[in-house]
Amino acid sequence: MLTRGADPGGSVTPGPATPGPDGSGSAIQDTVTSDAAASDATATTGSATPAPTDSGPSPSGSGPSAPATPAPVTAADLLARVSGCTPVSKGRYRKDRGRAATVPVCGTRDAVYWKADMDIDCDGRPGRHCNAATDPHFSPSTAFAQSDGRALSSEKLPYVVVPAPSSLWDYREHGVRGGSVAAVVYRDRVSYAVVGDTGPADIIGEASHAAAKSLGIDPDPRSGGTPSGVTYIVFKDSRVTPLEDREAAETQGERLAREFVDSSD
Repeated sequence: MLTRGADPGGSVTPGPATPGPDGSGSAIQDTVTSDAAASDATATTGSATPAPTDSGPSPSGSGPSAPATPAPVTAADLLARVSGCTPVSKGRYRKDRGRAATVPVCGTRDAVYWKADMDIDCDGRPGRHCNAATDPHFSPSTAFAQSDGRALSSEKLPYVVVPAPSSLWDYREHGVRGGSVAAVVYRDRVSYAVVGDTGPADIIGEASHAAAKSLGIDPDPRSGGTPSGVTYIVFKDSRVTPLEDREAAETQGERLAREFVDSSD
């Protein structure tokens, strides 16, 4: 399973012993001859600093160093990771009504994914771009609601649509639910989203107005979308709380995508 990665702590590297002025590793004041003066030498201003030993910290080290920030996961990284397919659906989905069923849902230990088109789901709270006048199939509700009980906003929240449960495939049996984190890839772009709505039981390939816009896809519910080239990756047993927290989806998405790309399964 994907696990929350803990940031590795920095460490101080012991430095090599630095020899003193006489090459022996200790400071000697040539003008000091008495035992009393010798005992005060370490407190005398301007006296040489004893050289560090192998067991001591490096003089230049001031504390733990910050771990390097990993590079963002790229579209190429994710596409390489899902280049094959182990089907988890019991059949294939249509991209649009009346089209042949060609799209399987594939799976690994950590995620499910499919490669399809993108239709625009403008359902949810009405706004300037998503309402009954702009979308002939508009619905004011979404299958999953935000924390205050209201429908999601397609214009504000990047979300993906999963097919309604059926004998073909039931997303709930694969660790997917409302608020699960998804990575959506189109060309050289990656956008992080949540599972926010369900669609027809036999059709796949749909996302919100905000998700399309973030990928450079025309978000118009009538004429927008794209006929192919979109990869949807949903991370199992993940969840954004509250569901409408877009920033949390992006943060979790980047972390989970990195773990997914780096995993061997």
